[in-house]
Amino acid sequence: MTAITSGSIASGSLSRGDGGADDRADETTGFLPEEIRTGEPTRSARLKWVIAVDSSLPAGRAVNAAVCAATATGSAVTGLLGPDAVDARGAAHPGLPWAGCTILGASTAQLSELREKAAASPGVHVADMPSDAQLTRVYDEYLARIAAKPAAEIGYYAVSVVGPRNRVDKLVRKLSLLP
Repeated sequence: MTAITSGSIASGSLSRGDGGADDRADETTGFLPEEIRTGEPTRSARLKWVIAVDSSLPAGRAVNAAVCAATATGSAVTGLLGPDAVDARGAAHPGLPWAGCTILGASTAQLSELREKAAASPGVHVADMPSDAQLTRVYDEYLARIAAKPAAEIGYYAVSVVGPRNRVDKLVRKLSLLP
C-alpha cells in the first residue's frame, strides 16, 4: 500500500485544504480538534472520505483491498476516527469514522486516473492498494515488486481519498456506489 498527501508531510501540522493561508504544501490532511463534530450529520464535515474499489474483483478480494486502503488512511488522517462507543455493560467498541466513508466501484483505468488526479490535488490524502499486494504473502516481496515497476505500470485494486468535500466530489463524480 502507498499513502501520500499532496506535498510532503514534513511538518506534521494540519491543512484545512481550502486554499487559504494555512493550506501549505508541507502539511498533512486531517481534522482540527474544533472541526470534530460527532453530533452533526456526516455531510457537514469539511473533509470527505471515499474508497474506490475495482468493481471486477470477487467480493473477498474487494473487501481486502478496501480494508487495507482504509487502514492506511485511518492511521494517516488526524481526527478521522470518533471516540469509542461504550455499551450499557461498559464494554468499549473502538471508534469508527465519524465523518463517514463511501465505498465506490471503479474500473482499473478509473482507479489509476483517480489516484493520479487526487495525488495532484492540494490538501488531499491518497492511500492505495496496488494489485501486486494481493500477489504475495510476504511484505518484502510486495515492496520489491513495486520498486521494480514503473509507476505507469502499477495497477490498483483500491484507492482511498480524503480531502475537501468539493474536491473529492469532483474527483469521484463519475463513480457510483459499489453494489
